[in-house]
Amino acid sequence: MSFRYTTNPQEVDWTQLKAVLMADDFCNGRTPDEYRRSAEGSHLNIYVWDGDTIIGNGRILSDGVCNAYIVDIWTATPFRRQGIGGEIVRLLCESVPGQHVYLQTDDAFEFYAACGFSRHDFGLARVVGTWLNREPAS
Repeated sequence: MSFRYTTNPQEVDWTQLKAVLMADDFCNGRTPDEYRRSAEGSHLNIYVWDGDTIIGNGRILSDGVCNAYIVDIWTATPFRRQGIGGEIVRLLCESVPGQHVYLQTDDAFEFYAACGFSRHDFGLARVVGTWLNREPAS
């Protein structure tokens, strides 16, 4: 099967992306506009298409010197185990030669190990204020 890989966020219908992510249980609460703004603030975005349907994406943040961070790697469930996610990660990593690339995962350790990542038992996280600058639900 032939898929189309692109890097242009302007090709994305952000409302459609939000809908497919929600349908695949991979939505973290961002609005379509917040997905767009996240993409615009990234070093590189990869989108994967099957015809007119987006079936995968990922992005990488970078300081342009020595540190990068991979986020939002997703392949639609019916298209998994076909090399799409690995190709997204490969393309993202190629865009930051010489940099330390970090990522966080809850359950995809084997996948990322197959992509050349090694597990580390350190790191901390913090949300400043409230998630996505939204008021807590009452």
